[in-house]
Amino acid sequence: MTSARAVDWIETWLSKPRFDVYLQAANQDREQAVRLYEWNSAVSAAFHHDLSHLEVALRNAYDRALGHAVAAGKPHWVFQATTIFPSRWQRAANGTRYDVNETSRRLLAEAIKNATPKFRRPDCSGKQPATPSPGKVIAELSFGFWRYLSARRHHDPLWIPYLHLAFRAGTDRRDVDKHVERLHRLRNRVAHHEPLLALDVQGHWKDVQDLAALISPEIAAYISANSSCARLLAARPR
Repeated sequence: MTSARAVDWIETWLSKPRFDVYLQAANQDREQAVRLYEWNSAVSAAFHHDLSHLEVALRNAYDRALGHAVAAGKPHWVFQATTIFPSRWQRAANGTRYDVNETSRRLLAEAIKNATPKFRRPDCSGKQPATPSPGKVIAELSFGFWRYLSARRHHDPLWIPYLHLAFRAGTDRRDVDKHVERLHRLRNRVAHHEPLLALDVQGHWKDVQDLAALISPEIAAYISANSSCARLLAARPR
């Protein structure tokens, strides 16, 4: 049990606006608010664990699927950004024209740069850095890159010929997008240590399970068997 005296300094630690979220949820009971904060931290850590497993599964599944988009003997797809994500111009509601694939190409270029080995060149020989491995480039790509592969704009050029192969037969792109969009927002909140109190955390846990099952039943079973989410969600302080 946390004593009232022990939480006198809590606003200095968390900030008053941050702690007020938990105070309101705890009906101004400071000890209960601290318990809710600890619960929130534990649930966030559990989701981070499960989402990390799911993200690795998702990006590797997409990697295998996009491998079908390049001919044998050609460079890996991460080095063919203009082929996989060619310029496709659309007009926004305000009339502005924009390239829907510009962000994907930019993120790939940044990932390649970040994955490229750094070395000293004291002789100024002009030697170029070694090309990074595809796996290192893929590891540098953010969850946001993978999240938007299921967006409607990729349906005809990428989903129909290639991306559907990342999931079990018959998977609807919209189902994938629904789950991954919600999990992307959850991941951002977890990464920034934000409160989960007002979220449908039970629904998000189901999103994790459902999206994993669309990739592989074995992966879904593994994540579920090694997750703390169900136990922690059931143990929320009341």
